[in-house]
Amino acid sequence: MWQFDYLWALLLLPLPWLAYRYLGTYREAHSALRVPFFSAMTRAAGLTPQNGSASGGRWQLLLNLLVWVLLVLACARPVFVEKAIEKEQPIRDMMLAIDISQSMETTDYTGADGQRTDRLSAVKSVVRDFIVQRKDDRIGLIVFGTGAYPQAPLTLDHASLGVLLDEVGIGMAGPNTALGDAIGLTIKLLAKAEEQEKVLILLTDGNDTGSAITPDHAARLAKEQGIVVHTIGIGDPLASGEAKVDLQALQNIARTTGGRFFRADDRNALKAVYATLDQITPHKVKTLSHQPKRDLFWLPLGAALLLLLVSHGLAALSGRFGRGAAGPLAKGG
Repeated sequence: MWQFDYLWALLLLPLPWLAYRYLGTYREAHSALRVPFFSAMTRAAGLTPQNGSASGGRWQLLLNLLVWVLLVLACARPVFVEKAIEKEQPIRDMMLAIDISQSMETTDYTGADGQRTDRLSAVKSVVRDFIVQRKDDRIGLIVFGTGAYPQAPLTLDHASLGVLLDEVGIGMAGPNTALGDAIGLTIKLLAKAEEQEKVLILLTDGNDTGSAITPDHAARLAKEQGIVVHTIGIGDPLASGEAKVDLQALQNIARTTGGRFFRADDRNALKAVYATLDQITPHKVKTLSHQPKRDLFWLPLGAALLLLLVSHGLAALSGRFGRGAAGPLAKGG
């Protein structure tokens, strides 16, 4: 569809009529020589006296009016509004917090090829597939051991996120498990996020051994910030020391923030966990509509200029041929 951006400019259309109606006739005086034998001189020259008026006749008036209308239409800026463009944007910010403490090198998981593999390798494989499925979410990555560190900021560039995930190695953040600090770092990273949903998926195989903030306190702060924490325990609850996973603490974190707790004993169970998370945190996008406009003012403007060019060209040709025809007549007289 097309429309005028400056519809008020059409109020200028009657301006020529108002000028003609209320403004006086323009007159201009020139010096002239009066001769008493003017008629005899024109007869001798074979010329016909004409009125000195600059008017081009009725066709000139119609042409001027048409050019004025076209110029006013160009000033009103006609535009063609094209079909709306829809754009999808995420309304969820999701952080993945992965434990990379020394205990993650335990080889009690089965890889995709059926071979025994360490826990972190199995987690990377499953997390990578999970990221690919979350194409409409902004996802960030946190790794934690003795301390918690941001590995990747919130981003829609999931390919780069996969590269950063591959670079994660066991023990990079220290041998211990700072569970509470991982939640605290997530709160800090999501503090300025304006999206409606904020989700943290926390994966660990140990218990908290050195956080500056306790997991329970961190969970309460996360709830106040509207962050839902889903926890995944992949360690052995029967183990001793730092290798023992505190399932009760993970359950409390999930319960406090309104999330869910999962237990993943092997790679297949871990895949089932992420499949469940994909269902309880579904894709939600908001659609923005934008209608591009194409300017059409150049059409009436170009038509007006073309009319002026043609009319002046015809007037010039008419004057030239008119003078050429009058020449022989004068000589014949």
